[in-house]
Amino acid sequence: MHGLTGPWSKTLATRAEQKLKTRRALMDAALAQLSADRGFGSLSLREVAREAGIAPTSFYRHFAELDELGLALVDEGGVALRQLMRQARKRIARDGSAISTSVDTFMEYLGNNANLFRLMLRERTGVSKPFRTAVKAEIDHFVTELADDLGRFADEQNKPLAEARIVAEAMVTLVFNQGAEALDATPKEREELKQKLKTELRMILVGSQTLAQWQQGLD
Repeated sequence: MHGLTGPWSKTLATRAEQKLKTRRALMDAALAQLSADRGFGSLSLREVAREAGIAPTSFYRHFAELDELGLALVDEGGVALRQLMRQARKRIARDGSAISTSVDTFMEYLGNNANLFRLMLRERTGVSKPFRTAVKAEIDHFVTELADDLGRFADEQNKPLAEARIVAEAMVTLVFNQGAEALDATPKEREELKQKLKTELRMILVGSQTLAQWQQGLD
């Protein structure tokens, strides 16, 4: 059986592109309605569809329910975090200063993805188990990548770390907590939070290095 060619092929391609655009519009519409005072749980399918410029009944061509859209956004948040890690790695390789570069990169991410980060923050401890599970999975991926990076940097610099996974978990917890404060902070407050975060992360890193040295002395 031969594949479709000519006008039929173009028509199908156009429909597929339009479906992707509408799906994107729905996700953007949901994100646009999130704020410091409004979480995902308060959104309605009708208002999301209206914001996206489609009829409510058309929503179901793209998502089975509103929660499915929310889970797609959580997945997108995880992808954005992994892209953040890759971007930070490139900058570190070029500029050095792993902690300073990583925090600067994270704050840029926060500025560009504020509502996506709000969603992940809230649903991390929200009432919906599927959301909590999805956010936890994305954060676990982030922690794993960070732990791998920390181990690699430690080897390259010949500065062993004690419990790289625990160090990564502590760092991610700090980053999320400070990120939550930075969301609605003034530029001056955000700069202060950024410097505070860099200091806190360095303290964790130095503490782990010191513990590793102490443990080696016991052997």
